[in-house]
Amino acid sequence: MKTKFSLILLAGLLACSKSKQVQKSVLVWEENFNQTENFDGTKWSKIPRGPSDWNRHMSSFDSCYAIRDGKLVLRGIRNTTLASDTSKYLTGGVYTKDKVGFGFGRLEISAKLNNAKGAWPAFWMLAQGRKYPQGGEIDIMEHLNYDDFAYQTVHSSYTIDLKIKDNPKHSATAKINTNDFNTYAVEKHKDSLVFFVNDKRTFAYPRIQTDKPGQYPFSEGDHYLLLDMQLGGNWVGAIEPFQLPVEMEIDWVKFYKFK
Repeated sequence: MKTKFSLILLAGLLACSKSKQVQKSVLVWEENFNQTENFDGTKWSKIPRGPSDWNRHMSSFDSCYAIRDGKLVLRGIRNTTLASDTSKYLTGGVYTKDKVGFGFGRLEISAKLNNAKGAWPAFWMLAQGRKYPQGGEIDIMEHLNYDDFAYQTVHSSYTIDLKIKDNPKHSATAKINTNDFNTYAVEKHKDSLVFFVNDKRTFAYPRIQTDKPGQYPFSEGDHYLLLDMQLGGNWVGAIEPFQLPVEMEIDWVKFYKFK
């Protein structure tokens, strides 16, 4: 009788625990790209060109963007038609800067990446209204060339200015299916960032006790999301023009807020 009662009690505790896990977050924002033509301008803006490797080819040119079968398509292309632009290549990217910010919770992105030499698609986050790198950078996914894995990385003034990258470890890689859609996620907590690929926990970056400044700026405000198809640069290497265009497809983005 005592054994039976213990089993019933254990089952109840497990059910309660499972219920708490399910209820720990709630879906508060999502983008399914179900528009027929353009993306939603109340949520997204096209990323402007800049001097860095990642944005030196960014363009608002329509050929770099599409909504296709309920998916956002971002492309990297050769510039063979836009005479007003001197860049040899053009890339598409969107962000939620000054429109949508994400606090504590879980951000998920479902996407298919396509391969090319010099291709560098990325999903990442920057601090809303704060300078870089003091506000921190959260790289949910970066993919290079034909790799069968993705990089997930954390940057801040602690890792960049002080160059402390192993206390704690600030980056990891995770295997992906290069022929299909994968789901990339990050959970932002007050004391850690936790990364996932296809619901498998891949990497965590904790807040630690240190006398060095800027180690964990991720609890100090919202971060906005960038989705971009990048080409070339010191990290990814040379671009092979005859392998272009290259594109990535983003099926959806979801944000679950922690209760």
